[in-house]
This record gives sequence, C-alpha cells and structure tokens, in this order.
Amino acid sequence: MPHDLDGALHWHEPTKGERAGFGKFGQPQSDYDRFMEEDGVPVFRGVGIEKVQNLPLHPWPRMGGRGHYIQLHGTEGKWGNYVVEVPAAGALNVEKHIYEEIYLVVEGRGATEVWLEEGGPVHTFEWQEGSLFSIPVNAYHRIVNATNSPALLLGGTTAPNLMNLIGDTKAIFENPFKFTDRFSGDPDFYKPNDDLEPDPIRGLAMRRTNLVPDVMNCELPLDNRRSPGYRRVEPFMTGNKFYLWIGQHETGKYSKAHAHTSAAVLVCVKGKGYTYTWPEECGVNPWQDGHGDKVKRVDYEPVGLVSAAPGGARWYHQHFNTSNEPFRLSAWFGPNHPSLVTGLPPGEKQIDYTAMDVTEGGTSIPYWMEDPHIRAEFEAHIARNGGETRMDPALYDKPEGA
Repeated sequence: MPHDLDGALHWHEPTKGERAGFGKFGQPQSDYDRFMEEDGVPVFRGVGIEKVQNLPLHPWPRMGGRGHYIQLHGTEGKWGNYVVEVPAAGALNVEKHIYEEIYLVVEGRGATEVWLEEGGPVHTFEWQEGSLFSIPVNAYHRIVNATNSPALLLGGTTAPNLMNLIGDTKAIFENPFKFTDRFSGDPDFYKPNDDLEPDPIRGLAMRRTNLVPDVMNCELPLDNRRSPGYRRVEPFMTGNKFYLWIGQHETGKYSKAHAHTSAAVLVCVKGKGYTYTWPEECGVNPWQDGHGDKVKRVDYEPVGLVSAAPGGARWYHQHFNTSNEPFRLSAWFGPNHPSLVTGLPPGEKQIDYTAMDVTEGGTSIPYWMEDPHIRAEFEAHIARNGGETRMDPALYDKPEGA
C-alpha cells in the first residue's frame, strides 16, 4: 500500500531529469510577521505614506493604546515601524524588551518614565511634537500623555531582527539581563546634548544624546554631501545599533540621486516634497532610456515616509523640496549602517560611496549627468507653487574632460 495514504507528508526523490522542490513558492511568514498578526493590529505595506496621521488606528491591547504597524517595502526583516496613539490623559502599558526602540512624537505632549530595575532610579523627561528619544535595551518604560487630547508617536525598533533570530517572545519580553552599559542613573542621562563630534566610521557630524527636544528646528551643521547647502547630523542614542540621521535641503533645491541597498526610510519632519526611487539596473537616465515606468514616486509632508530602496538590491533615490521652507528629513536604517552592509572584510578601505559621484567610483549622480526629466519637472513644480529654483545653473554644465 502506498505510504501516502497514512495522512503524513512524505518527501519523494525527483525522477530522472526533474528537480527537487516546488519550483515556485510564496514568501513565508517570519516570526515577526506572526508577532504582528497575533497583536491584532493591521500592517501597512507599500513604498511610502504621504503622512502617517492618515493611517486608521485600531485597539492595541498589548500596548494599551491604538495603533497601526508599518512595514515599507525593503525593510522586511531589517527593522520594525509603527504608529501608536497614547490615550488622552492616559498612558501606554509598562514595557520591557531586549530590542532597541526610538520614538518620534508626531502629535501631542507628554512624558516618559524609564528605569532599569524595580526600586532603582527612574528617569522622567518631557516631550512634545517633534521630539525624538530612545529607550535603552531591556529598560522598563512608560509613556504618559499630559493633555486631554490623544498623542501620536512613530516608533522604530529592532524587534524583527531579534524575533526572527531568537523565535521566542518570552526571551524578548521576559529577559532578566540588565544592559548596564546602555543605561545610567546619572540625572543628565536624558539631558539634551548639542555637542558635535565626528562619527567614528565616516567622520560625519554626530551628537551623543538620548533626547532631541525638537527635530524640526534643532541646529544642523553644514554637510554639503547631498545638495548645495545641505545640513546633517547623526544622533547617537542610548548606545544603539539603530542608525539614523537628520538632514535638511534648502528651499528651491534638491538632492543628487544616489544608490544603496534596502533599509533606509526617509521620514519627513518639516516642509514637503517628493522622492523618486528606481532600480540601479535602470541606469542614471531612466526616463531617457525608456525605463520611466520603473520609477516610483512618493509625495509626502510631515510626517510622511518613503522607502529609499524598496526592491532589495541597490536603488537610486532622489529627494526634492517643493515647499517655501527648508525640507527636513530624518532617515531611519535600523541596525543597518550603510558602511556595514558592503560585504567587505574588517579593515578594508572603502569610500563614502553614496556621497561620491559615479565618476569618482561612488553611486551619486552629478547634476550634469542626471536625466533631463528631473530638472524640468522640478522647475515646473516649483513654478506652479509660485516659487523659483535656487539651483545654480552651472551645476548642470558638464565639466571639461568629463
């Protein structure tokens, strides 16, 4: 009698000339996918969102508020994202977990309490719209709403990384280990710090601070890597591996396109504009070369999101300021620092490839080399809004010898 009749699944060797396996199959659920599903909160999936305030909020018993998960294309398994509403004059549930967590306040005003162990010192700090703060790994914390209106927060976590690796939520939420190198009882632990230092990998401007009171208006040092007059800083928070930065393009200007792999999500915190993103394989002139249908566009305003590289491999992406004020973005990468995903062995030299032009061995497209559609559309868009471009025409002149 054939053994298939006993109701069990059995594997059969392929016959001659055939391959083993199904050949085609659906993408399986990860442990983090199942965790989100068990939470009973919907998940938004896409390239971007015009503003997270438009997402419908659903009851979230585990958190004690209402919320919506966000998993933009290209971030799957790389880091987690969600919005959560803190009830008016209420608070979210006390939490403790071994994944990293950062918050950007979208709306409202309140306070957060953080402590490492019961009976130990408790840090309490206030926040408002535009505040950015980090929760130390495995520290207890409670988020409290100080007003009679709901508050809305955008969260970023390394939960997918831990859950997909460990596969046991008890080990994540009930772990007794105290990360004393990530937490300090010093009363200044959540005191904002404006001091600048070079980040240890690329030498870019960095601030060691666990709280940024106002990302919309905080001072940003000159950077010049993305566009003329571009400003940028990296907050280094609670010893996190979660990498992020805050950058700003001047009014009437836009960034060069540049390419890297998936992970980065741009969060608009001031002004408004749009982002184009397309596969690197479509080249530096996608419209001119007949690949305009492969280009994805997301228009967004505070607090809108766009995945810079939604397709897994390297994608070009380019950001345009269409407002009458500076266009300020925060980029969240999770634990995926761009210099650590190149596949190079430790110590091997590399260049700041996203800032270096393609003519220098990088992935940044100089303005004189970009698709003509880019400039024409930007100038037309600015004109329709009653503004004018502030891009120096000389940027579009091909250099001698190039």
